[in-house]
This record gives sequence, C-alpha cells and structure tokens, in this order.
Amino acid sequence: MSVLGLAAPAPVRGRSTEFRLLGPVVVHNGATGSGIAPSGAKQRALLATLVIHAGERLPVDRLVEELWGDRPPANAPNALQAHVARLRRLLPAPGHAWISTLPTGYLLALGHASTDVERFTRLSRQGRAAVPDDPRYAIELLGQALSLWQGLALQDSRHGPICTAEADRLEEQRLSALESLYEASLNCGRYAEITCDLERLTSDHPLRERFYDLLMTALYRSGRQAEALGVYERARRHLVTLLGVEPGPALRCRMEAILHHSPTPAAGRPRPVDPAAEMALLQTRIDQLVRDQRALLRRVQEAGEVRQPGYLGSLLNFEADQK
Repeated sequence: MSVLGLAAPAPVRGRSTEFRLLGPVVVHNGATGSGIAPSGAKQRALLATLVIHAGERLPVDRLVEELWGDRPPANAPNALQAHVARLRRLLPAPGHAWISTLPTGYLLALGHASTDVERFTRLSRQGRAAVPDDPRYAIELLGQALSLWQGLALQDSRHGPICTAEADRLEEQRLSALESLYEASLNCGRYAEITCDLERLTSDHPLRERFYDLLMTALYRSGRQAEALGVYERARRHLVTLLGVEPGPALRCRMEAILHHSPTPAAGRPRPVDPAAEMALLQTRIDQLVRDQRALLRRVQEAGEVRQPGYLGSLLNFEADQK
C-alpha cells in the first residue's frame, strides 16, 4: 500500500502482552517493549496453535499432528511435553500461568493479554462499516488494520492443518480489507493514486474479480475508458484459461456500465443481480433464438423441400415431418 501510505500500527495499551501472528510468530512483552520469538520451528508452531485456540483445550493427538504430521516420534507425548515446558519458561509475566496441563491436553489462557489478530479483526470490521458514510475515516481504520501485518500470517509456522487453515482464513480477511480500503479511496475521489497498486494486486491475485472491478472503476473515472475495458478482457482471459468460467455478474455489470458511458459507475459493489431477472432475460434470448431458427428453416424450405443431412438438415426434416 505504498501510494495510500498506511498508518503506523496503534501501540499496545499499557504494559500488556500481545501475541502476534500476522507475520512471524512473536510475543510482544508490554513491560519491556521487546519481542520474544521461539527459536525452533516446533516451538513457534506450538505457540501459534495454542494462541489460535486460546481458552480451548487442545488434545495431545491434535498437537502432535500439528507438530509432526503423520510421522510423529515414538515418544511424541513426551516430546510435546518438553516443548510445552520450554514455552512456559519463555513466556513473560511469571505471575500468570499461561499454559495449563489438562488430563488429555493443554490450554493457553490469554488473561489480560491480547492478539494482533483481535486488533486487526476489530479495526477492519469498523473500517468496512464506515466505507459508505465516512470513507476517510474508513481509510484511517483500514490502514491501521493492514499495518499490523508484518509478512504472511504465521509465515514460519504453516506446516500443520490448524496453522495452515488459520493462515488461509487470515489472508482472505486481509484481501477483503484491501478491497474495502480501495473502495473507500474511490469514494474519496483518489482514482489516479490507486491504479498502480490495483494493477499490482490484479497481477498478484489474477482470479480475484473484485480487484479487477475496482481497477476498472479507477481507470474509467480517470478518463481511461479503453484501458478499463482492457482490464475486463484481461480478467476474462485469466478466468477462462485458469478456471474455465466467464466473469461473474458484478464484473460484467461494471464492464457494461463503462461500455455504455455511464456517467459515474458506482464505486461500491454493484447491486446483486436478481436471479429471477437473469432467468427471464435468458429465456427471452432463447425464445428469440428459436424464432430466428424457425425463420431460417422456413427460408430454406421455400428454396426446395429436400431432406438434408447434418444438424441443420435434421431440424429441416423434423419441421417437414410435423406438417
């Protein structure tokens, strides 16, 4: 987000501890202002898994699967216990029992600590809600939310199923926040400023139609209609080649609005297409095709009643047999 200039991350309040997963797995010690990072990959994965399910009991077998997959060591429960013991020594605030040992698993209690995931979720939710009525405030909130990211989510811990699924979920939320940020920027009239960033995002995420939609709107509002239509063709080519599908209704609506020189295509998401209306339009087109086909058959028959081979011939012959 080089053009928009993301706001600096909001500082953690007071002297509380914050577990950070939006990038490398780190524990921010509010008392000292320093970061604590487990040194080993297994330690980071274990900490991340416990934080993802903070307040929940995680069975030993799930933690073993997360750390070792389908090749656990012969003494996996003992090895897991050793990793838990090292984590306990690493975590700050010795007066708080972070990790509890339960009969069949382990539980991490956050207490007064927080997570950067919680902050990101809260800020991005508030930012998305502000987009229609106060886009400038939305840009501020969403910028703060996105500035919390220091790399790929759980970038050094995405090996087991729990961390992998959480990383994918968080990445989807990040992309949704970006979409809302650029929508708010369009609402503020910042068309030319954001085209380079949107070009990059369509290149990085060629199957994400919303980025194409936003880029087309930004180009069109900058007086670059031909380029906006070119973006649609590029999106269509990617979708057909990689997925075998045409662009969805929202992107088609945007293209048609630009093609017909709509004065100001809406910056927000186009109104959802009514399925009943779509079906009615499709039926109208089918009926017209049937009428055109019958007119063609009549013209051919007027030239001579000859039974023809092939698909057209079968239609001719069928029409003749019905008489």
